Amino acid sequence: MPASPSTARAINDRLALRLLQEEGPLTAGQLKQLTGLSRPTVADLVERLTASGLITVVGESGEQRRGPNARLYGIVADRAHLAALDVRTEGVAVTVSDLLGREVARASVPIGGDTGTGPAVEQAVALVERVAKEAGAGLLHTVGIGAPGLIDPVSGELRDSTGLPEWHRRLVDALQERLPRARVIVENETNLAALAEQRDGAARGRDTFVLLWLGHGTGAAVVLDGALRRGASGGAGEIGFLPVPGTAGLPSATDCAGGFHSLAGAAAVVELAGDYGLVAEAGGPELVAAEVVRGAVAAGPGPGPAARFLGALADRVVLGVASAVAVLDPGCVVLGGEVGQAGGGVLAGLVAERVRGMSPLVTEVLAGVLGGGGVLRGAVLMARERAQEELYSPVGPPARPTRSAEA
Repeated sequence: MPASPSTARAINDRLALRLLQEEGPLTAGQLKQLTGLSRPTVADLVERLTASGLITVVGESGEQRRGPNARLYGIVADRAHLAALDVRTEGVAVTVSDLLGREVARASVPIGGDTGTGPAVEQAVALVERVAKEAGAGLLHTVGIGAPGLIDPVSGELRDSTGLPEWHRRLVDALQERLPRARVIVENETNLAALAEQRDGAARGRDTFVLLWLGHGTGAAVVLDGALRRGASGGAGEIGFLPVPGTAGLPSATDCAGGFHSLAGAAAVVELAGDYGLVAEAGGPELVAAEVVRGAVAAGPGPGPAARFLGALADRVVLGVASAVAVLDPGCVVLGGEVGQAGGGVLAGLVAERVRGMSPLVTEVLAGVLGGGGVLRGAVLMARERAQEELYSPVGPPARPTRSAEA
């Protein structure tokens, strides 16, 4: 059954906006070529999107011919501003971007463990307001938050998780109260890092992969057939609770000590490095662990303590990787987080070698490109996607069209 004129227009508008977002400014002729639509249909959609304030003329192409056919159309990026937060146990980082996801301003603030819930929430909210003001953003359209812990797959809310500061859960409500016109959304930090690595990093172009987060704690994000899989309760990928050999006991329902976290979390990595005589400067757990791993990689191959430490670390990391491979057969595992990025191709190669000896399933192991910054980038991408769904809703459905439709 052919699409109705209104549905066809919506599909075509959505497709054009997606192309302008991904390819940058385009002429009407280029839109015609990329969409396969007729010249009159493209002319109509360009006029419609321009009138709605979604696109505008941003220049002319370098072609010899001038005039209307050479006009370059681009998305009106400052139509809305977005904020993204990376919420950690010891602090929060904030970035404000335009509708295309381009960063305008960024800042961070440490929040000590002895800071009360109220003061901690106020510091975080005040930081968002300050960065938005510095960016000249005015009213924020969407705020995306990346946080550790479980996200309820039905309500989309951050669930109460043992071991996480209370201010994490209070922050979402506080932001919504102080920014009543903004849409505030929250997602698990590892899931956001996977989204960022898929769009801009090591997993670019892959529809199926697992991201193993190696930072202050451990976690995994599962992407299968292009979709992020959260599980029945939002806990898919809570690999820190995975029982593994080499620990003093077993994890419990309220504490992942004794699980994979005890072998591959930042504190465990620093302790392991100390066993080989490797030390790093004081700082946050993730930064110290990343520094010592980076130093070991820089020391190069050989029989020394740095190489032995990396081999021992790979022996630990492969337990999490092999478990994901055995259950999911993702074909690709990305080592994310600060430690995964610091280990680079060296640690990834050592883990891949061990996986080949443990599993018959062909699996590529890659080092994450974005490291800890993947959470903030993923939060930007999430906020951008949600904002565009709302802003573009008058001209098309939120789903990505698979093909164009003539009106």
